[in-house]
Amino acid sequence: DLEKEQLKTLKKVVKRFENGLPLKDLAQVIEILNLCAEKMNEQEAFTEPLCELIKLCGLPFQKKKLSDEVSYSMAVSKSIAQLGYLMRVPSSQVRIQICKCVVSFYNTELPRKLLSGYQPTSANYKIQMAELGGLAETLILSLALVENQLTEKLWVLKALQHLSSSGVNCRLMMKAQAASRLCLYLNGVDPSGQLVFRSSEILWNLLENTSKEEVVNQLSSLECVHALKKVFVDLLMHGFRHYDRQLRNDLLVIASLLAENPAAPMIESGFAKLLIVLATFTEVKIPNPLVKDLKLTYSYEDFELKKLLFNVIGVLSKDPCALSLFLFVLTLQLLSENNVMPALLYYVKPNQKPGFHDWSAAQYEELQLHAIAILASVAPLLVDKYLSCQANTLLLVFLEWCIGQDPFFGHGNSFHGTGGRGNKLAQMRYSLRVLRSVVSLYDDAVNLNLCDQGAISQLLDILKYAAHKSKEKEDAILLEIQADILFLLSALCENDLHRKELFSYEGVDILIPFIQMDPKKLYSGLGHNCLLFSALDCLWSCVIGCYVAEDYFLEKQGIFLLLDLLALKQKNLCNIILGILVEFCDNPKTTSHISTWRGEKDQTAANLLIQLWRQEELELGVKRDRYGRIVDMKRPIAGSFQKQQEVIPMPANCPSFAIMEISENVRAKLYSLLCKLGFENLPGLSAKDFVTLAIIRRYIDFKVGEVWRELCAELKEEFRPVALDEEALKVISEISEDTGRMVAALQTEVLESQHHQEIQEEEKTYTKIQATHKQREMVNKSWENFLTRTSNYEALKKAKRLQEKSIEASRSKLKTQNGAVHSTDIKGLGTTV
Repeated sequence: DLEKEQLKTLKKVVKRFENGLPLKDLAQVIEILNLCAEKMNEQEAFTEPLCELIKLCGLPFQKKKLSDEVSYSMAVSKSIAQLGYLMRVPSSQVRIQICKCVVSFYNTELPRKLLSGYQPTSANYKIQMAELGGLAETLILSLALVENQLTEKLWVLKALQHLSSSGVNCRLMMKAQAASRLCLYLNGVDPSGQLVFRSSEILWNLLENTSKEEVVNQLSSLECVHALKKVFVDLLMHGFRHYDRQLRNDLLVIASLLAENPAAPMIESGFAKLLIVLATFTEVKIPNPLVKDLKLTYSYEDFELKKLLFNVIGVLSKDPCALSLFLFVLTLQLLSENNVMPALLYYVKPNQKPGFHDWSAAQYEELQLHAIAILASVAPLLVDKYLSCQANTLLLVFLEWCIGQDPFFGHGNSFHGTGGRGNKLAQMRYSLRVLRSVVSLYDDAVNLNLCDQGAISQLLDILKYAAHKSKEKEDAILLEIQADILFLLSALCENDLHRKELFSYEGVDILIPFIQMDPKKLYSGLGHNCLLFSALDCLWSCVIGCYVAEDYFLEKQGIFLLLDLLALKQKNLCNIILGILVEFCDNPKTTSHISTWRGEKDQTAANLLIQLWRQEELELGVKRDRYGRIVDMKRPIAGSFQKQQEVIPMPANCPSFAIMEISENVRAKLYSLLCKLGFENLPGLSAKDFVTLAIIRRYIDFKVGEVWRELCAELKEEFRPVALDEEALKVISEISEDTGRMVAALQTEVLESQHHQEIQEEEKTYTKIQATHKQREMVNKSWENFLTRTSNYEALKKAKRLQEKSIEASRSKLKTQNGAVHSTDIKGLGTTV
């Protein structure tokens, strides 16, 4: 009788709240749910009322006031969490109803009727409370309870699929090891295919909404990789629907992410080998039991599969340093034994018209560019295989086709095809990347093989082609192509005189326009900066050391162009340009070119170098007074950072800070250049320049003093020198300080001489001013006299008498015999003189 009364009461409760539960009553209803769950262990009659009550929780909750959502938030979140705990009830009906209730949270339909005086809560209220109550984590843990019940498991996964759309829920699920749990369920028996679909969908949501690294780490167990491999193979071999192929590709993306993790046992599980074989079996046509009876169609899904498989090869061949030696060797073995190199080189050929049963032209181009891009990662790892497949020959022939006149127009649809629409620039770009990747190894066999096939001449032709195209329309891809070619030429010609001679005339003619680049373009963001650096590197590697090329570069006024660039005083350019100039000075013709150069406002090279020295010292924080004189006699050229360093005893083969500092700034290069130019009779220098020049001249002496200072400090750290050694060290230190004082005295003398010269020039200027004033006074006095004569007749007569008297006094006293006598009067004169 009591049981019947309880059941009857439960029906009344369900009827009372059939349109939704008020927030204020929710906690009591959840208590009733828990009591019903306990009763179910004894009497199954409570199953149906329990399910009906759970169903009520799926309806929108009712609120009286707007503030109720906030006021009851803690109680509601705990109540929803209790729904998750009810998954412990050993009833399929109850568990499914709980999952349906959770799914209904995401149903935004409003109830048809409302309780009087109530209104429904906001659409996302239940979802937020589920996040707050940790429902997602509970449902993940409940998967262990429904492991052998397919229907219940699918409903739990459906609920989790909805919950995983939230980042908060995904983080809660990851605490319960959701990724590894779901992956292990992938191979469960499920004729409908929903198990794999829903599990993979949740995995994708976890990857998107939480840390990708954390998800990958959870999936990196051997059991998970085996499960992923098994379900992938099953879909590959037996999936025939469009949906199956999409799901297969989704799982392959997850496998690609696993391949990026060195800790994932992709090789040990055999998954890596399977994927490599799948990526290459259509190109190499070698029978393999792993792909027996497998045929790929030319559908879009299989096209995506092909690209994903290529991507796996790229992932496996990247960052070998992250792998242990054993795994690295295994990876190389897999790539080599499964014909990856021939398969990728299959695409290094001119594009052909597609057949009827084949990839479309756009698809083939995308696969071709992707394969060549992957080849750039694989080739440096398999150099022997690269050479045996004659890859250099194939690439050079392919590059020849790229600059040819064949009527080919790229589609440029893919990521790798960017900028390649209507041309062959994308193919050229990625082919050059492959060559760059192998040439940068500086392997003699690879470089010799390239040069023997005329690579230097061909690269120069391609560079001219790209430079011409760049004049028509300048973009980042053309600039990258030119920079890559310049790098290739640098790597091939470095330390080889014969190759430099092959480069010389034609190469210098091509380099000059790059060095003449408009400085404003360096800030364009397209890559002009990189192109200029590549050109300077090419100049250093391909011209310097070959007198024929050097002389031709000098003839083309190349040194003037370098100094023009140096005059921009850009920090990132100064170092490499100064290095080039120092190397060029080994050619005796160079110094005259440097001395002849004139910049803006007739600036000389010596003045420019001294300005760069002052700029460098300012950045280093070297102490100088306002006239540029030495302040610290003990450490006259040490910067602020160098002075902060404590002396640490170092082994003999480790350079000290004073030595390391030489390579970290340009002062040593500036000193070397000024040594080549000579420190005497340098034109265009001011007194301030001579003050700085006095320091530069003694740079080596000061640097030696710094090294001795460090040596003394290191000795005193560990030893106590004997009296004679201590006296010798003291003398050496005093010599260094005396040098500093001597230079400071010389600087003072220069400044005093300049001051004296300025005073003399000032006196000369005042003398000129006085002479000018005196001349002006005389002119004024002469004008006044003239006015007096014209306005006063008596003054005019007086002036006339004085004039006659002066003339008479100027005549010779001796009588001239037989000489004509001329009168000084002008007849008929009517003007005043």
